[in-house]
Amino acid sequence: MANDGTIGTRLEQADIGEKPRGLWRFFVYSLIGIFMFFIPITIGGKNTIPLDHLVSWITAMLGPAVKYLILGLILAGTIYPFASGRWKDSGVKTLFAFLNILGLATGTMLVFNVGPALLFDPDLGPFLFNKLVIPVGMIVPIGAVFLALLVGYGLMEFVGVLVQRVMRPLWRTPGRSAIDAVASFVGSYSLGLLITDRMYQSGRYTGRESAIIATGFSTVSVTFMLIVAKTLEIMHLWLPYFFLTFAVTFLVTAIVVRIPPLSKIEDSYFWSATAQPEEMVKSRRLATAWRDALGMLATAPKLGANVRDNFKDGVLMAMAILPSILSVGLIGLLLARFTPVFDWLGYIFLPFTWVVGLPDPLLAAKASAVGIAEMFLPATVVAGHESEHLRLVIGVVCVSAIIFFSAVVPCILATRIPLKVWHLVVIWAQRVALTILIASPIAYLMVGR
Repeated sequence: MANDGTIGTRLEQADIGEKPRGLWRFFVYSLIGIFMFFIPITIGGKNTIPLDHLVSWITAMLGPAVKYLILGLILAGTIYPFASGRWKDSGVKTLFAFLNILGLATGTMLVFNVGPALLFDPDLGPFLFNKLVIPVGMIVPIGAVFLALLVGYGLMEFVGVLVQRVMRPLWRTPGRSAIDAVASFVGSYSLGLLITDRMYQSGRYTGRESAIIATGFSTVSVTFMLIVAKTLEIMHLWLPYFFLTFAVTFLVTAIVVRIPPLSKIEDSYFWSATAQPEEMVKSRRLATAWRDALGMLATAPKLGANVRDNFKDGVLMAMAILPSILSVGLIGLLLARFTPVFDWLGYIFLPFTWVVGLPDPLLAAKASAVGIAEMFLPATVVAGHESEHLRLVIGVVCVSAIIFFSAVVPCILATRIPLKVWHLVVIWAQRVALTILIASPIAYLMVGR
């Protein structure tokens, strides 16, 4: 990796006793960011992170107007690729630009309550709009405001040095990426991807590192895991399910980063960024972490400018994501319901579900395959099945697979992270197969058949 001397300069400054003005910003801004993203609190009987409470409060305050605000973002996101000319950049961007038109049409029909009755099936249009589009459309721009506090004033550098000895050997990513992983688990994959894209474009992650983080750490949140557990009737196993899912997800990531396509993605920095790689630290880790945090703080922008830039990025990401969630998500859900496509795709995983002895291996294979359309669908396929072993494994697959077309794929494609659609499909298949192989024996020891 290239090193432009930035880190060395920071360390030299710290060594001779220079400290950035406004040292309080590291503590105050970072603590606010940590509180908003990582400290669940209970308000009105709902236990979640403060950012989620804030988004829920703003959404409730807007009332019926929120759907028109979201539709406005969808309209802007549909127009933007054509107005900017980005729809011509590649075949995939051209395809998604026209799929955005379908998303706009779908959103318009749902908001104004016109269109075919099928669209208003609770598991189709209303599910996509109310459970995915509105929450993502609100949390990404609002979360971007507090993201400025979390990543802009030295916290990521401080934490990164401390956990570097774990992150580098296991997942081949900088220590800084630990923040991304936690943000996704307690917050949202969209927040994790927003952090990752910001770090890549600022030269603090390489293309390969950002791709690993996007496809290996950007899981659905604990809130979604609760919904999966309730659907599968395994809430009495909540803690074992949570820790099994956490362990399997990151173990699978440690394997996938070592095989193509992830291992072959170019390990270079964003073309317009000044490279800021992490220095490998072998001694005086705490002191080095503090010095590097001070170095970042010394070059940190003013709060107003930082918040403005992050909010702008959040709005642009929401504009790019929302039309795609409605179009790609709807197509995926329709294919899952009315075609045998996912039955056929399930045969890819049949050898894996059979070799580990899962009950009803063909059903397990189909459930695993349908997750590429929407992460929640595998749970609906096996809900009510008599085998707790099967339900527990599929619950892990829902989360560990990470990649699904109704939301995560559009989110990733809306960033500058160098991942192509075929990369995502192959990585998804790898993750599902490995999850089945790893989770099934452990789940059997936990609950039997």
